[in-house]
Formats: sequence, C-alpha cells, structure tokens
Amino acid sequence: QVQLVESGGGLVQPGGSLRLSCTVSGTSFSIYHMGWYRMAPGKQRELVAHITSGGITNYADSVKGRFTISRDNAKNTVYLQMNSLKPEDTAVYYCKAEKIYSGYDYWGQGTQVTVSS
Repeated sequence: QVQLVESGGGLVQPGGSLRLSCTVSGTSFSIYHMGWYRMAPGKQRELVAHITSGGITNYADSVKGRFTISRDNAKNTVYLQMNSLKPEDTAVYYCKAEKIYSGYDYWGQGTQVTVSS
C-alpha cells in the first residue's frame, strides 16, 4: 500500500519561507516522479513543481526563482522549499507520486500554507 504523508505547512508572513516534506512509504520511491500541486479556494488545481525519478525539475511560472523541489531517495522524501512567499501562494499543497510508465498516481492528504501578515 502506497502512502504519502505531508508536513511543513503553516502560517507565514509575506516574504517568509516554508519547507514542505512528503514522505512516501509502501513502495520503491526511486521509480516515481514526484510533484507538488496546490488548490486555493474556488480555484483550479495547479502544478507547482515537479521532479522526475531522474531529478529533472519543472516549475510553474508563478513560483520560478522562489520555490525549489528536491528529492532524497534515501529518505523516500520529496521537498518543496518555498522562499519569498506571497499571499497568492496561499493554498492547500498536495504531494503526488507518479509511478513511471504506469499512469498510476498517488496523492498525499494535503497541507495548508497560508501567507498573510
């Protein structure tokens, strides 16, 4: 059984930083692409950052230069370092694991990020 557990969300002031973590259990982490998505109230889910099993990264234009996705395969964990946070970054952030070649996706429970003064 594949499980994704997210942590690191919270309340932060504009310009501040947070680091989200997503730890995957029950499977071989190295065969998954990983992504961070977010959903703000009343808005469409959007891709924030993505990292392939080989470490290739991709970012939404809105977060380029501010967010960094990384993975530690030894810890079965993907991170999202969020710097220079803006109020418009406020959303529930979800971790997704994508098994390579299979089309199978697994989602974390979500973690709330609120950027407000």
